Amino acid sequence: MTFSLTTPRPLIAGNWKMHGLEGSLDEARAVAAAVAEQPPAARVAICPPATLLHRLAEAMAGESVLVGGQDCHPASAGAHTGDVSAAMLVDAGAKLVILGHSERRDAHQESDALVSAKVEAALAAGLEPIVCVGETLAQRDAGQAEAVVTGMARASLPAALAGQDFALAYEPVWAIGTGRTPTVEDITVIHAALRAVLVERFGDHGATVPILYGGSVKPDNAREILSTPEVGGALVGGASLKAADFLAIIAGA
Repeated sequence: MTFSLTTPRPLIAGNWKMHGLEGSLDEARAVAAAVAEQPPAARVAICPPATLLHRLAEAMAGESVLVGGQDCHPASAGAHTGDVSAAMLVDAGAKLVILGHSERRDAHQESDALVSAKVEAALAAGLEPIVCVGETLAQRDAGQAEAVVTGMARASLPAALAGQDFALAYEPVWAIGTGRTPTVEDITVIHAALRAVLVERFGDHGATVPILYGGSVKPDNAREILSTPEVGGALVGGASLKAADFLAIIAGA
């Protein structure tokens, strides 16, 4: 990837999902040690489950690896049993937060409007949002992929993002955890369409917002994906759980 002085560094963010116990912190420490020894071109982040967030933040103290949450509630506090606010994430040491991931949109029926409200809450707390959009296999087979993802982006990105640090992540739902990956041409088309939406919404700022690719990113396909036009990083799932695999992806940037 070629980036100008005015373009943010790519972002490689690991999403541990509902994986990870105390011992998993050793994998994060190994990532941090390697990143410190040979600083990569990309910023690196790990988003663990909430139970590990504070411990990971402590383990990453003084390191360049950022720590993020996997979701936040749109309210700053209240009677929301089991939920976590953006301020709580910050208090635990988070710098970023993933919002609108396809698994939450599906399993928790999160709407674009709810995701947008969560983005505003994250910004208010000082978090950098990673906002996810993506189509299902049925939508792609029906020729609706571009319309679906651009519609989701327009509805999920509030005006409050203007001038703020954030990333947009394209995650084809049908590729997550299946080992299937869109072709470079497929990724190029969707990322170009998302770039157009970002410029439409945020002008010059929208031209530099990183658009991450997320969907079965592996060590053996990372370099090709990360060299695709308008791909400004990756949102990595299962491959981020092992330091060796995650570092191989980071090196691809």
